[in-house]
Amino acid sequence: MATKTVSDCQQRQFSLCPKFQKTFMILGKKWNGLIVDVLLEDGDQRFKDLAQKIPKCSDRVLVERLKELEQENIVTRKTYPNSSLIKYGLTQQGQDLDQVMTAVHGWADQWLDVSTCVEELTH
Repeated sequence: MATKTVSDCQQRQFSLCPKFQKTFMILGKKWNGLIVDVLLEDGDQRFKDLAQKIPKCSDRVLVERLKELEQENIVTRKTYPNSSLIKYGLTQQGQDLDQVMTAVHGWADQWLDVSTCVEELTH
């Protein structure tokens, strides 16, 4: 059995991939994952519909998050000619998160107890 020396450990410094870090910075930010999930499940949404589906997120924060996701090319803001209608939808990059979100749902279904989650979210 080989023993590790201090110099072995120093030479093998652990580092995360910058792309992986960036992904978690985007999706791990409060409300971003839920926004993406709603748009994946229900398609393009007006702001008021998004706000209704994510009621604990204030309008101010929802606006900020939508702008951030738009800057990351995950969400697109769609305007319509001769109308004040604005809808938010996912870009192809955002739609490609479908498998990720499906995996997160699967993990949550397997490992989290819904009664504990509801209790934590209502306090």
